[in-house]
Amino acid sequence: MAEGKILGGFGSLQVKVDKDSFKPLPKNYFADERENTEEIGFWKSAMQTLVKNKIAMTALVVICILAVFAFIGPMFSPYSYDQQIRGDESMAPCLVHPFGTDRLGRDLLVRCMVGARISIIVGLVSAVIVLVIGSIYGAISGLAGGKVDTVMMRIVDVIYSVPEILLIVVIKLVIDEPITNLVNNVAFFKPLQTIGSGLLAIFIVYGCLYWVGMARIVRGQVLQLKEMEYVTAAGALGASKGRLIREHLLPNCEGQLIATVMLQIPSAIFTEAFLSFLGIGVNAPMASLGSLTSEALDSITVTPYRLLFPAVLISLIILSFNLFGDGLRDALDPKMSSKR
Repeated sequence: MAEGKILGGFGSLQVKVDKDSFKPLPKNYFADERENTEEIGFWKSAMQTLVKNKIAMTALVVICILAVFAFIGPMFSPYSYDQQIRGDESMAPCLVHPFGTDRLGRDLLVRCMVGARISIIVGLVSAVIVLVIGSIYGAISGLAGGKVDTVMMRIVDVIYSVPEILLIVVIKLVIDEPITNLVNNVAFFKPLQTIGSGLLAIFIVYGCLYWVGMARIVRGQVLQLKEMEYVTAAGALGASKGRLIREHLLPNCEGQLIATVMLQIPSAIFTEAFLSFLGIGVNAPMASLGSLTSEALDSITVTPYRLLFPAVLISLIILSFNLFGDGLRDALDPKMSSKR
């Protein structure tokens, strides 16, 4: 038997310890524990949290249904979005025309499908533009630091002060004639005639203005990440700034990037609907949810269904993307990890 001593604050305690009680553990002692323990990474944990969010998952289901409605639905419609059916002008909802028809006899169901497609495409394309420009600009600003960061952020402040809607109208007026000439003379740009110069102006303004919020978020993340040991080590080993951004900084901002992009989509959809409502969006006869609501105002007291269906679709699309984006942000936010 061995004698041990434990010292306390009020004296000492004499205990006897058996040396035979101390034996090395067998090599496979933790084998069962490793086999029964599953490692959960950041992304898997985030997805588990997202799946548990019933509101976000319901919104995702609605988004999927709307996507099928917008992209697959027109394939099964017996009518095209610009087809005028004589004798069916301003028809109320019925079995043949579930959403009714407009004053020119065009089926509103297929026009709402095409309008929802335009809205979703605008949201996704605008989000990609914001993601690419904002993440690159913010990463360069945060990594460079010093005077470069100061100048780049002051540029962002100036861009924030520009009224977006006014700029979209100005750009639309400026590019309308050149786009028309380009479409008439070059066959490759023929699709631009369908979507219209107003929609192209929206994309241009998003590329010029709407990335600033994303740039600020990425810059803040990069300012924190560039002080980490692995970034310092990569720089000491000769990694270029481009490689640091591409392989070390932006991959560790993925959570914030995805959440911000998802919340940018409904903003772009609302902007397109608002501009189409003012007549600056798609060219007729192409349908947009905003243009459909604008056309319905002329006879709102006689045919209220013409306003109801596109307005409900706009609300569903924007609300679903907002709810899903909120759920995705909560799942990917490291500050919420303690609540998972």
